[in-house]
Amino acid sequence: MTYKSDGTRGNDVVINELEGLCFDDTINLAGPNMPAGFNITQKIQAHIKENYPELENDREFMDEVMPFLNLVVNNHESSNDWNDVSSRSGYTELDGPQYLSWHKQGYHSFFDILLNKYNNGPGWPTLDVKLNTEVTLIKWPKDSTGDVEVKCLDGSEYKADNVIVTVSVGVLKDRKTLRFQPELPPEKIKAINVIPIGVMNKIILKFEKLDLPRGVFYGFLWKSEDRARVSVEDRWTTQIFGVSTPTGTSNTITLWTSGTIGLLVESMPSDVVMKKSMELIRKFMAKVADIPEPTGILMSKWFSNPFTRGSYSYDNTVVADYPDARATLEAPLRDSAGALKVLFAGEATHPIYFSTVHGASETGLKTAERLLSNITL
Repeated sequence: MTYKSDGTRGNDVVINELEGLCFDDTINLAGPNMPAGFNITQKIQAHIKENYPELENDREFMDEVMPFLNLVVNNHESSNDWNDVSSRSGYTELDGPQYLSWHKQGYHSFFDILLNKYNNGPGWPTLDVKLNTEVTLIKWPKDSTGDVEVKCLDGSEYKADNVIVTVSVGVLKDRKTLRFQPELPPEKIKAINVIPIGVMNKIILKFEKLDLPRGVFYGFLWKSEDRARVSVEDRWTTQIFGVSTPTGTSNTITLWTSGTIGLLVESMPSDVVMKKSMELIRKFMAKVADIPEPTGILMSKWFSNPFTRGSYSYDNTVVADYPDARATLEAPLRDSAGALKVLFAGEATHPIYFSTVHGASETGLKTAERLLSNITL
């Protein structure tokens, strides 16, 4: 449901239809490679003309809805503007619920499976997991054969027949964090540079008690005159497109930021973010519920984190001109005898499910199976 900056309800029926058109156009749209926002705008205008002619020349409605839909796309793609996204994105939506809640099992389920603890399994005592051990250099035998050497920030070194690299494309872009010796092949460096990684952050506010239904999204539609009155230092709040109530808790609210505004919020003091977020919520939702003062705040900082340097990848207008970029990123490094040495996995290497948890986990499984099939026991 949507609310305007004066507290009144938005036209949810029309807005829901238009939101659906956004993702029809950003996913596998046939035709030339161009900014997705351009195509989305054209389709929205045609839809309104055919189905809601009374809104065709309603400037107030369009000024409220179009910036909102732009932000919806940005939060989905982790982009800064919907015109950064390619109209020929290779992303494919997986069938089934798109917003699976992990509150019952959590991501620890992955570790339970990896450690053979799932369903009360006995565990895997021979597995040696090194925590707080940052890898800084991977030496691989390009013109020879032998082991891969891994050097860490704490001075420790390891040798192995094979290494699987699952860091984000953001970390791979940051040459200061992780280096390869010899340097990666030129085509892989090109793929790393071409594939963009964006920012999509959450601001989670905790309350002593919150009387709002769970699993509901409240979209924010700014009226032009209200947006114009926002001070320059608070302009970032106009780029928060709404809040949601997570299904896993009864006393939290999640606000969503993306792009350059997401980067800005990462650098702001949490008390300022909490204060301004509450002002925003009350401006739009005062008629929905009496929302008390929060008791705490949690902010994700995907770009500031040196081990992620972004949230997830998307297809922009540049990467669409390099259809093999993700396959090139995924391609393993081999030694002089052609043996697999360094393999790559992660969401950015998936050709169609990039940006998702299922895409990332699928590439990890595929890479492990590929390696195991080449091992002689």
